Amino acid sequence: MAGLSQTQSLSQSQVLAPQLQQSLQILQVPMLELRNLIQQELQSNPTVEEDQMEPTIEDKQQEHEEFQEEFDRLAKLDEEWRDYMSQSQSYSGRSSEEEERRQFFFDSIVGQQTLQQHLLEQVASSDINETDRQLAELIIGNIDDTGFLQTTPEEISQNTGMEAADLERILELVQTFHPVGVGSRNLRECLLIQLRRLGKEQSLEFRMVDKHLEDLGKRRFPEIARRLGTTAEQVQRAANFIGTLDPKPGQIFTPDPNNYVLPDVNVERVGDDYQITLNGEQIPHLRISNTYKDLMSQEHRSNDVKDYIRDKIRSGKFLIKSIHQRQQTISNIAHEIVARQKDFLDYGPSALKPLTMVQIADAVGVHETTVSRAISGKYIQTPQGVFEMKYFFTPGYQTAGGESLSNTSVKGTIAELVKAEDGKSPLSDKEIVEILEKRGIPIARRTVAKYRNELNILPSNMRKKY
Repeated sequence: MAGLSQTQSLSQSQVLAPQLQQSLQILQVPMLELRNLIQQELQSNPTVEEDQMEPTIEDKQQEHEEFQEEFDRLAKLDEEWRDYMSQSQSYSGRSSEEEERRQFFFDSIVGQQTLQQHLLEQVASSDINETDRQLAELIIGNIDDTGFLQTTPEEISQNTGMEAADLERILELVQTFHPVGVGSRNLRECLLIQLRRLGKEQSLEFRMVDKHLEDLGKRRFPEIARRLGTTAEQVQRAANFIGTLDPKPGQIFTPDPNNYVLPDVNVERVGDDYQITLNGEQIPHLRISNTYKDLMSQEHRSNDVKDYIRDKIRSGKFLIKSIHQRQQTISNIAHEIVARQKDFLDYGPSALKPLTMVQIADAVGVHETTVSRAISGKYIQTPQGVFEMKYFFTPGYQTAGGESLSNTSVKGTIAELVKAEDGKSPLSDKEIVEILEKRGIPIARRTVAKYRNELNILPSNMRKKY
């Protein structure tokens, strides 16, 4: 038929089998999440049960042989998974530029945003001129972590020569930013800003905060009621509502000090060496139920029942082996990290050496994506404290003396310099570069700015104390 034509195309796509997806997921998830996955399997797969005893050597050998058959079948489906499970892969050479891009990809992790960063983003999106933008940055530099302005526009004006009226105008702009109440000079102003944003400028709550905050803090409700011509009950209700406001609006950006981390690996000093153990207490030992093994041997069972049980047993065995493989991979990586970062264990972060995932992947015999998955969200307990395993992977510098120095060590030096600086005359990035060069560490000014941002250290003009 005219106008119609037939075309044939051939395309190749790669789809991970469910079991392959499961094994890679087991490798990547943290320990507590792995425990949840195991509990889900225990509930959905009747052939799997928790074993209170360690498996015998004979059980492990049988399990390995059965798994190897399943592995050979599935390994044909996916190259990446095969690289991980076979623990053997060679790598072709890459250019330094490609290596840097790959390392950046694997090492990237989103850190918690600070209040100052959050406010600066809102300044950047505001429709104001460059002069007002600089005034806003100056004001934000004087806002503490709780969200309060630690000085006044008048004091900033006296120290900078800028017009107090302009600073007051920009402060009013900053006070419209999120979180509500930020940029306040005191608790009263903070609460009033929040009440205005809620449309309660004519309310009893607003009058109480505006005129009777001290009495409110001391819960003198009858006295407040007498002065405002209302009842103590109404004052109580208003006080309850005021209690729902945030007296420290910036605190939502402060890291929670009570976050609990469960290390996957423990490193302890034993004599002159270090002993490495995996924390497996949170991971239940699993086995295939003997009850279902016996059901499979009963001749009167239908083929459908046997097929169902066989599939569940196969799934359970694969899960058990995947967990063992996960633990072995993490152990191998941890041993390599400890061997290469012994100076860190002896002397602390200042002795951290440059290390890439490719180096560990080559040593362990896996793909670098396997290393990336294996260390994701995992923590290691050392004599120097608890660290995320990703912490130990960092590029480095060659000092004037020929020593290798990790960028983590350089960051630590920058942090120490800023901590010891004179608050009235903070160090500029250029001055930090000059100090580091005198110490034999060649570094570009833009790199100092990059590390300073990663350390959540504000520019020198915003660190100045007035």
